[in-house]
Amino acid sequence: MTTTPDTAQATPPSIAEVAELIVTALNLDMTAAEIDPDAPLFDDGLGLDSIDILEIALVISKRYGIQLRADNEDNATIFRSLRNLTAYIVSQMPA
Repeated sequence: MTTTPDTAQATPPSIAEVAELIVTALNLDMTAAEIDPDAPLFDDGLGLDSIDILEIALVISKRYGIQLRADNEDNATIFRSLRNLTAYIVSQMPA
């Protein structure tokens, strides 16, 4: 089965949209607006772990048709913050 991006999502996502996606995917007990765009997603920031990141990667793949691979050497940078993650999604979307 091939996964295709949500056809309703033709425009690049905003930081707020990706934050909402994270909150919904992980059932976080906070609002999207409470996520600091520049705070780390791991450790002292949002406190996500590797399982959370896998879930986010799956949701992003389904929503935007972008593959986030576990062996990507840039993952530390991509998932450093909400701002970095959103920028990466935007950079990978077809023009």
